[in-house]
Amino acid sequence: MTNPHAARDIDTSRPHSARMYDYYLGGKDHFEVDKKAAETVAAAYPGIFVCARENRAFMHRATRVLAQEHGIRQWLDIGTGIPTEPNLHQVAQAAVPEARVVYADNDPLVLKYAERLMRSTPQGRTTYIEADVNNPDALLSAPELAEVLDLDRPVALSLNALMHFVTDAQDPYGIVNRLLAALPSGSALALSHCTPDFDPDTWQKVTDIYTNAGTPVRFRTQKDVARFFDGLDLLEPGITVGHRWRPDDEPSASDAEVSLWTGVGIKP
Repeated sequence: MTNPHAARDIDTSRPHSARMYDYYLGGKDHFEVDKKAAETVAAAYPGIFVCARENRAFMHRATRVLAQEHGIRQWLDIGTGIPTEPNLHQVAQAAVPEARVVYADNDPLVLKYAERLMRSTPQGRTTYIEADVNNPDALLSAPELAEVLDLDRPVALSLNALMHFVTDAQDPYGIVNRLLAALPSGSALALSHCTPDFDPDTWQKVTDIYTNAGTPVRFRTQKDVARFFDGLDLLEPGITVGHRWRPDDEPSASDAEVSLWTGVGIKP
């Protein structure tokens, strides 16, 4: 794989959200600066580890539902993060071996491990592009995307724990609308988003930690998260806490621990 950004240095002088998320999941692809910042978050909000695990579990379930019940065979996963198995393409291709997946992220460390995201079934295809959700037109016009996805056929847009890193000033709803506008009828949006709804004081502390570390965030209410699905047909059970979206087992965590709104909608 060739990429003009492949040689770009990885900034280890300040924490990065993707590497902090790796720490929450128990991974090893982070630096001391990320660990310290993540532990500061965990001190304020011990549920962050549960939140991260439930976010990952929601992605797995939503992917399977879209593949098995709605005929989706293509995914665009933005804000991929550092690979943690099973990755989205592994879940999708276990259900439908011909599934095609494009991953996108703007962290050069993710690029370093991108080969993990490229191990497709013989019938399917996967690729990774370095791109920023804040520039949806550049992302959609990337030649690597066109090589793998047919935008005349339904695509699932996967935005997991991403949009709370897009502030109101960056036009989050406009970004999602632009991405969905490029996808045909029958496409889907699967989205998860951290929320202050269950513990506003704690989440204000988390906001301050990320912002002071150089990563502005905007955690949103259920009503605000629901706006991302305007014009889409929401699948049951609608916008719900992550561990309550079609769980495989009886949920054991509390809503406050998870603090993650999730939903899946189909474009008419």
